[in-house]
Amino acid sequence: MATIPISPDSTHKTLYTGDTLQSVPVISQLGVHDLEPGQTHRFFFQGVQMGTGQHWYVPVVVVKGSRSGPCIGLIAGIHGDEVSGINAVQQVIAQLDPQAMAGTVIAVLGVSRPALEYTQSFWPSAQQGGLAFDMNRVWPGDEAGDSAPARHAGLLWNRLLIHNVDAVLDYHTITTGSAFTMFCFADLRQPAIRQLAELLPLEQIKDDPGLNGTLETAFVAAGIPALTLEIGEGRRFELPKIALAVEGSLNVLKHHGILPGPLGRTAADVGTVFGDELETIRATAGGFLELRVDLRDRVIPGQPVAIQRNAFGDVVAEYQASVAGAIAAVARDALCEPGTRIVQILYSKGGRG
Repeated sequence: MATIPISPDSTHKTLYTGDTLQSVPVISQLGVHDLEPGQTHRFFFQGVQMGTGQHWYVPVVVVKGSRSGPCIGLIAGIHGDEVSGINAVQQVIAQLDPQAMAGTVIAVLGVSRPALEYTQSFWPSAQQGGLAFDMNRVWPGDEAGDSAPARHAGLLWNRLLIHNVDAVLDYHTITTGSAFTMFCFADLRQPAIRQLAELLPLEQIKDDPGLNGTLETAFVAAGIPALTLEIGEGRRFELPKIALAVEGSLNVLKHHGILPGPLGRTAADVGTVFGDELETIRATAGGFLELRVDLRDRVIPGQPVAIQRNAFGDVVAEYQASVAGAIAAVARDALCEPGTRIVQILYSKGGRG
C-alpha cells in the first residue's frame, strides 16, 4: 500500500518547445498529470544555456501507469563521473510496464550534462577564466543565480521535479580515485525516510541529517522523502552493486503500490550495517599508499589501515583507526598527496560498530 501522499499539481503543465532531438521532443516544463496514462514518455528537458547560447538538454523518461498513484523520482548523474547510477536507473526503467502500474516514475538520466561529457565530477565553467562547480551543493538552485549550475538546478527543480514527485532516490558513486561500499545517506529521524532506506538491500547506511545544497536535503526540507545512494566507484559500472541498487529501487516501487509483486531482499535480509558517523583518515604526507584494509572490513581502535612510502621505499607515514566500525570508503589511487582521503570508517556514536 502507498504510504506517501499523492500530490499532483494540476496547474503545472507540460510545455513543449517545438524542437526535437534524435526524434525525442524537447520540453521546458513537465506536468505528469497531463501525460497519457499507460505509456512510457521520453523527453529532453531544456536546461541552462551554454556560453554560446545553446542549451544543455537532460534526458528524462516518464513511465506513467494506467491507474493513479504516487510519483517516484529516480535521479542520476549529478556528478559526471558517477555513471553506475545512470545504469541502475536504466535497468529499473527497462523492467517497468506502464499498463501494469499505478502511479508514475520519473527518471532523470544525467543532470550535470557538461560534467558527464568529460566524465568528471564537477561542472566545468568558463567563468573567471575557468571554474568548476559541485552540482550537489547548489540545490534547490536559482533560475536567476550567479552561475550556470545554480540556474540549471533551479530550472530542474522548479519546472521538472518539485511539482511532480512524492519521493526521490538520488543515485551517486564516490568520486574518481576512491571506492565506496553499496552505501546510503539517509535522515533516519524521519519515519518515511527510514522506511525507504530499510527497503534497500545495502551494505551500509549512515543516519545523516544531510548537507545544505544537496538534492536530498533540498527535497527533505521541502517535505518530500529522499535519500542518497552511493554505488561504489566512479567512471565504471560495478555490476554487483548496481544489481543491489536495482533490487532496492524496485522494492520502493512495490512497497508504494506502483508495481505489483513481492519485495526482493531488504536491509534486514542482507545484514546492512548502520552507523551515524564517518571517521575520515587523510594523508599527512605525500607518498605511495599501501592499504591494510578493504571495503566492509571490521576495524578496532589502533588497528593499522594504511602506510605510505616515498620514492626510495621508506615508510613516511602510518595510519590507524581510532574507532570501532566498518570500512566504508578507501582510496584506489596509489599516489597520495597530503590531505587525500585514505579511508572512511562507518561507526556509531553509541558504540555499535
